[in-house]
Amino acid sequence: MHRRTRRDFLRAGARLGAAGLAGLTGLPGVPGLPRAPAEARAQAPAGDRPPRAEGVEVLHPRGRVPLSFVIDDSTCLVNLGHFCMPQFAEAWPDRDIYRRPWKTWPREIPDAFLREFGEWCGEHGVKGKFSVVPYPACVGWLDRELPGWSRRELEASLKLVRELMVPRWDIHPEMITHTRVIDLRTGRPIAEISPATMENSYPQSPVSADELASYLAYALRILRNCDLPCEGITTPGGFGNRVKSELSLAVHQAVREVYGAELPHYFKYVSEGRESAEPKLEHVRGLEGPDPKVTVNVPAGTGDWFGGWDGDERSQGHKYASDDATSGRMVELIQRGEPAIMLCHWPGLYTHGSKSGFEDFKKVVTALEGRFRDATAWMKLGEIARYWAARELTRIERAGNRVTLSAPFAAGGFTVRVRGALAGPPRLAVDGSPAPLEEVKRRPDLAPGTWLREEGGVVACFDLARGRAVLEV
Repeated sequence: MHRRTRRDFLRAGARLGAAGLAGLTGLPGVPGLPRAPAEARAQAPAGDRPPRAEGVEVLHPRGRVPLSFVIDDSTCLVNLGHFCMPQFAEAWPDRDIYRRPWKTWPREIPDAFLREFGEWCGEHGVKGKFSVVPYPACVGWLDRELPGWSRRELEASLKLVRELMVPRWDIHPEMITHTRVIDLRTGRPIAEISPATMENSYPQSPVSADELASYLAYALRILRNCDLPCEGITTPGGFGNRVKSELSLAVHQAVREVYGAELPHYFKYVSEGRESAEPKLEHVRGLEGPDPKVTVNVPAGTGDWFGGWDGDERSQGHKYASDDATSGRMVELIQRGEPAIMLCHWPGLYTHGSKSGFEDFKKVVTALEGRFRDATAWMKLGEIARYWAARELTRIERAGNRVTLSAPFAAGGFTVRVRGALAGPPRLAVDGSPAPLEEVKRRPDLAPGTWLREEGGVVACFDLARGRAVLEV
């Protein structure tokens, strides 16, 4: 298959700027408020799946429920709650929610807060996703100038994100501006101001995956210019709601083109109630070839309760977890054995400088640590996406006590349960080379290179490499 070049993207971008916005009609949608429910994910086809042998089950990594923290509307220095509000009010003049006193709110979320937040999370092992909006609310370009701040301040902020956040957080663009749609030919916002020209409700008529990919790639290149790594995308509000399948393809196309990432993923949806909170693999193809392809759709599992998208709401951290972690949505997800991914917005954590959202966040994390430390593990969204790709797409065959795994993607801490009588200590070979396994006595002690006896079988944990592995039990 022909791989699209940068020139191909520019051509598609020219078509988007010239025609992609023509004839758009209004679409109900409220920027910054709860995201589309996750049942809409079904519109992106799943694609291929390999066969699975009976009696072999892939467990969570290291037998632990994944935890993660998704932070939206974040960027360098700019408080998007302050700068987005008047632009949303212009596009949706009849909505009371946009008549809040934004002029009294801080224009900046300072790096001192980012450092305080990042260091606390590092001490407690918290991982997740941190958006970096490339042209936040049209204030300025992160790879050029940010009017209102000196270049030295901008460079210091980017350096802090690279050094403090990148090791434990995936970095995503949340499209280009999070407010106005940009004409890719000029780099300027579309002149019309309406729901049709706001990223939160774009596009309102069908566009191709190529056109969407050109828009995503524009945002990604700005982050690449800032020396920020990226393997995924976050959609602002309802971006792509009418073209869900094309969006999934576009994420794969753009992230691969700009960053060469093997496993692109994206965050758009929220799983509610009893709906599954597990990632969804979309457009799987080419599993038997040298270049397997998949886009991983990773949903959050909670609402945004730390202070709202604009930082102007009362924080309600107990909705995530009570002080003793006996109730709350995160507790519910952990007890269901599904990924527990918290959602919030950066202005909500800062809460106009009171940091009440952040204080509630610390209580939630501390409560979860106290009750579920041995049953959970913090992971980046990209780490969760990779594990689910390996979990669902690894071909597993069994002949007696011999289990053969053919993996299109590698994954750390890959954990399998093999049912049946144990003939002896399990033996693992990766691409023909022995990989020793050490016995542990408790599930919490599982780590790569270990195994555990369980009633009716054995559990083995190891770093799965792309290619072939054989486990003999």
